Amino acid sequence: AITQSMSRKGNCLDNAAMESFFGTLKSEYFHLNKFSSVDKLEVGLRGYIRYYNQDLIRLKLTGLSPIEYRQRYATN
Repeated sequence: AITQSMSRKGNCLDNAAMESFFGTLKSEYFHLNKFSSVDKLEVGLRGYIRYYNQDLIRLKLTGLSPIEYRQRYATN
């Protein structure tokens, strides 16, 4: 289900993390692909979100993917 935004009107900084994610999603995935059906779009989005959350290397996480970062620091 989609929940309506609860941020203040005209203040994108209230939700900067999601604004950043959607910008990345559009530039790295949506604008680079064509979709022949809503089902194919949905499957592709699920794959991209999995990649973004689990595999994408992030400099802010010392060059690790989010899952590698969590695993490394969960044991310390």
